[in-house]
Amino acid sequence: MFHAGYSVLSGADLQPSTFNLPTTIQADIQEVSLWDAQYTLMREEVDMNDAGDKALYDLRVERNTFAAKAALQYMQMNKPDVVLIPNGLILEMGIVFRVARYLGIDAVTYEFNDQREQIWLAQNSSIMQQETDYLVEARCGLPITDAMFERVADLENARRGARVWGKSKRLWQYVSAQGANETRKTLGLDSRPVVMLAANVLGDSLTLGRDIFASSMTEWITKTVQYFAKRTDLQLVIRVHPGEKLVPQAKSMATVVHEALPELPNHIHVIGALDPVNTYDLIEIADVGLAYTTTVGLETAMNGRPVISCGQTHYRGRGITIDPNTWDEYYATLEKVLNDIPAHQMNEKQIEFAWNYAYRFFFEYPRPFPWRLMNFWDDLAEHPLESVLSDEGMAQFKDTFDFLVGEPFAWK
Repeated sequence: MFHAGYSVLSGADLQPSTFNLPTTIQADIQEVSLWDAQYTLMREEVDMNDAGDKALYDLRVERNTFAAKAALQYMQMNKPDVVLIPNGLILEMGIVFRVARYLGIDAVTYEFNDQREQIWLAQNSSIMQQETDYLVEARCGLPITDAMFERVADLENARRGARVWGKSKRLWQYVSAQGANETRKTLGLDSRPVVMLAANVLGDSLTLGRDIFASSMTEWITKTVQYFAKRTDLQLVIRVHPGEKLVPQAKSMATVVHEALPELPNHIHVIGALDPVNTYDLIEIADVGLAYTTTVGLETAMNGRPVISCGQTHYRGRGITIDPNTWDEYYATLEKVLNDIPAHQMNEKQIEFAWNYAYRFFFEYPRPFPWRLMNFWDDLAEHPLESVLSDEGMAQFKDTFDFLVGEPFAWK
């Protein structure tokens, strides 16, 4: 949808064009098409020598090229003030976003989280990148109150207890916490320090384009477990994301580990997506956390553990994680932290900031919004248009509507 005096771009407006695209957009098409292939295949390896992979990539290039030409032609002719588009990272959505930014047109992207009556919004970036600098600048300098702390704790306790929370129907864990001692016993852990590696789900667009020094999360996990295979003075616990249950066609991170180490050493433990182990028990027993982009990295920092952040995640660079930028820095960081874990425990100020940031991210970053794509008719029945546009409804939703059409973000 394009906002230009509230005009809307429909499929009928998209006409093939024969003009050549600028070099910048051509490069964008190649990058987005690769992500599209990863997203569709639900694996990071796209083999251009494989006929199926290559055919899929070529199809995405063709369709993204069509979308880019149509969007470029339309925007140049109609000069919209703002482009409003879901996701903004993959498929035609990603290409339309890139075209808008190439032309210097403001673009607002959006996505829905697990909670009803909420929406994620971003201006001039893909919402899937979860860029939160504006949130940190405006809100994290404010103190966190006891009520805020308790609200975050309530959310964390719900996840620890494998309960749904708020207006969500999603379970983030499938088994409730059993306690640190019971979990140690279940996994056969001894007194050696425990390092927890928290993985993401492959194919989720929240993980695409987040690489820093590794070419993919797969490469990061592969080289990390190979490093730890030699560190028998430690114990490595790899938590496969429980969300893999929802996408069984995705390549499991457990498979990645076993491809890297066909014979798993006794000091390395893989917790599968469906294994009856609660992630929050693992956070409790971990001495060090390793994360790519998963929020578990933030939650580990909230518990005072040093966290090495290896992907471009929203909480990286906030002073609560250790952030290597190259493979050399990564290995040097591992050596430094693991050889003196007590010296790298987070201080009270860092832990407080982690909780403050968590409150802002979980409760202020999502904005109130009446309707979702899923269960839309149920939401519309609960929030009919006349109710949303009433004085009471606009008091709740107007700031979100303003932000959707490019107005500066406002905080009440």
